Amino acid sequence: MRPKSQQMLGDLFVVVWDDGHESYYPLEGLRRACPCAGCSGEPDLFGRMARGPTPVYRRESFELRSVDPIGNYALQPNWGDGHTYGIWTFDRLRELCSCEECRTTRKA
Repeated sequence: MRPKSQQMLGDLFVVVWDDGHESYYPLEGLRRACPCAGCSGEPDLFGRMARGPTPVYRRESFELRSVDPIGNYALQPNWGDGHTYGIWTFDRLRELCSCEECRTTRKA
């Protein structure tokens, strides 16, 4: 599954997938769920999650400036506060879709 197109729509990031599904991601939720090690942590040698300081967000933290493709597997948002470290694989981004159809599919 791959994005066919993506765009900003107000405070939403919209992805149209190659299967025709549309996902709407609130920008604040997308930023707060950033998968980078600085925001979400990373496992240490023993498998425990090591986290740095809690991110401090500003208004600019939720302004999406651009989105860069990463190879054939991911998108990298570039936020207004300069944060550019989170790489969203297509699978992980689709799993974040909160529409009724996706929630029902994940439960099954």
